[in-house]
Amino acid sequence: MDKPCPFCTLPASRILGGDALAIIASDGFPVAPGHALIIPRRHIASFFETTVAERSSLLHLLDEAKAIIDAGFGPDAYNIGINDGSAAGQTVAHLHIHLIPRYAGDSPDPRGGVRWVLPEKAKYWP
Repeated sequence: MDKPCPFCTLPASRILGGDALAIIASDGFPVAPGHALIIPRRHIASFFETTVAERSSLLHLLDEAKAIIDAGFGPDAYNIGINDGSAAGQTVAHLHIHLIPRYAGDSPDPRGGVRWVLPEKAKYWP
């Protein structure tokens, strides 16, 4: 028997906000203080399965999540990411957007950001 989707069964304590189409939730395994997820309520695996209304909701809630994190944690910057498909590292087959707060000094050299998913190709500067 398959396990239930962890994003379809999130405890209320992890939900930070939302609307009729999507929610903002704290990440269960945060990589930085304030790490949040923006998740459609409809169980779909890929960003490319979203409707226009869902995409609008996700982007609106991305702004709301940033405001929540700014107020609570005061980060210096953000990484925004989607792992879309298992070859891209998606481990939960329910679309979710990561909003990862970044703090000055949290990495010795943050240049390249999300490019580091393929470390041998990340550094393009001299």
